Amino acid sequence: MSMTKKVVIVTGASRGIGAAIADAYRKRGYALAAVARSIAASEDPDVLTISGDLSQPGTGAGIVEKAMDRFGRIDSLVNNAGVYIEKPFADYTDADYDLVTGVNLRGFFDITRSAIPAMLAGGDGGHVLCVSTSLVDRANARIPTALASLTKGGLVAVTRELAIEYAARGIRANAVSLGVIRTPMNPDDPGGKLAALHPLGRMGEIDDVVEAVMYLEQASFVTGEILHVDGGQSAGF
Repeated sequence: MSMTKKVVIVTGASRGIGAAIADAYRKRGYALAAVARSIAASEDPDVLTISGDLSQPGTGAGIVEKAMDRFGRIDSLVNNAGVYIEKPFADYTDADYDLVTGVNLRGFFDITRSAIPAMLAGGDGGHVLCVSTSLVDRANARIPTALASLTKGGLVAVTRELAIEYAARGIRANAVSLGVIRTPMNPDDPGGKLAALHPLGRMGEIDDVVEAVMYLEQASFVTGEILHVDGGQSAGF
C-alpha cells in the first residue's frame, strides 16, 4: 500500500452504522482498520480487521499499534463502538455501569489517546469523530437512559475540548449526535412509536449518518461541531 494513502480506524465496524461508515471510507480511497469484538478477516490488502474488547485497558493502544504496523500512518479515527442499556436509573447495576462506561468512555479514551500522537507524527493533522445521541441534549421522560447520557455526554464535551486543544496542530474533532436510527438493533417500528420521537416523523436511516460523517470528514474548516442527525429531535417539539 502507498504510504500516502489516508488511513482510518473505525470501531464497532462489523455491522450496522459502523460497517456502513467503514465502507464509505473505503469507497473514498482510505485504507481501513476495522475494529469490533468479533470481525471476520478481510482479503483486501487495504483492510485490516482487528478483534478486541475496547472496554479492556490496553486494547485501544494495541489497535493503534497494529494499524501503524500495517499502514504506517493514521489520519482519522471514528469512535463508533458503543453500548446502550435502557432502564430506570435506580435499576442500573454495577455490571451495567462497568459495561457502558467501559466501552463508551474507557474505549474512547484508550484508543484516542494513542491515535492522536500517531496523527501528529504523520505531520498532516487528523480527524477524531465520535458518535453520540441527541438524548444528551434533550432528555425524554419516556426513555430512561441515564448511562447513555452520562457517557455520550462526556464524548460531546471532550469532542469540543480536543477540538480546541489540538486545533493549532491540525487535528479536528467532531461528533454526530443521533436520533433513533434503523439498524439491526432497531430494524422495525411497529405502530410508528420510534418515528414519533422525531419532528420529521420518521426514523433515521444508516445513510443519513454516513452522509453526516463524510461531510465532517471533508469539511476542513469545521471542528468542535456536534452535528445532530436526529430528525429535529434536539430542537424540540
